[in-house]
Amino acid sequence: MERYKILLKELLCLAIGTTLMAAAVNWIYEPLDMVTGGLSGLSIVIKSLSYRLSGIAFPVWISNFVLNIPIFIWGIFIKGKEFIAKTLFANTVFSMAMYIMPVVDTGKHDYLLASVVGGVLTGLGLGLVFATGYSTGGTDLLSTIICRYFPYYSVSTVLFVVDSLVIITGAVVFGLYISFYAVIAVFVASSVMDYILSGGKACKQVLVISPQYEEISRRVFAEMHRGATLIEAKGMYSNNSRPMLLCVVAKKEIAKLTGLVKNVDKNAFVIISEIREVFGEGFGQNRQ
Repeated sequence: MERYKILLKELLCLAIGTTLMAAAVNWIYEPLDMVTGGLSGLSIVIKSLSYRLSGIAFPVWISNFVLNIPIFIWGIFIKGKEFIAKTLFANTVFSMAMYIMPVVDTGKHDYLLASVVGGVLTGLGLGLVFATGYSTGGTDLLSTIICRYFPYYSVSTVLFVVDSLVIITGAVVFGLYISFYAVIAVFVASSVMDYILSGGKACKQVLVISPQYEEISRRVFAEMHRGATLIEAKGMYSNNSRPMLLCVVAKKEIAKLTGLVKNVDKNAFVIISEIREVFGEGFGQNRQ
């Protein structure tokens, strides 16, 4: 019974996510000729070119579905039947939603607002889809397959290259002006998607090397109510032991922490890095 509940939840997330993505295509990207990458972006290019050459605009939803067919067939041998089945479900809902939803003529006025709204819709949709561990197919699946044959490249690198080629194609067909706003939409979508996938729990990891580590640790606990972990490190140049503090704080606390460290030791060596997600003691929902 529990297995069916999980399956239903996954399918619901896939359906809602792909519907939001379809709304972005039909209400923002297609009416404004905004190519943001992916096979849906390539389908917008195909629609425009088919109309220019033959006077018949090939529907975006059909192109998107047809272009995915060889990728899905190829993917069965790489990702397995279960992954492909759920990804095929997501892509089918995506294509059908684009077919059902009317293409809205928003008027070619505020491209900036349109790119932000489109990016938010796409980011929400992708976040829900990727949270299930699956995808909508397209260039995401294609990049995963390519990496099986070229393992020295990461999936993100291949996806960037593939989507960049689609965006460049859009720039050639529709001009650089619109493509500039397409890039903004991609940035917004990526930011929204990352926020959803991290659950809003992205934090900062701070490494502090200072002879005043005990005082820094004491003040972090007393003033910020955060803990610190002592790591025994060794400087390879000096060959001396250098105690290092590891602290994890919410993004909004990073300025307070760095200020605290500088007040104790202005010469402290500090390294700050991004953490996608953190959970556990001290990082409950109320602390964020």
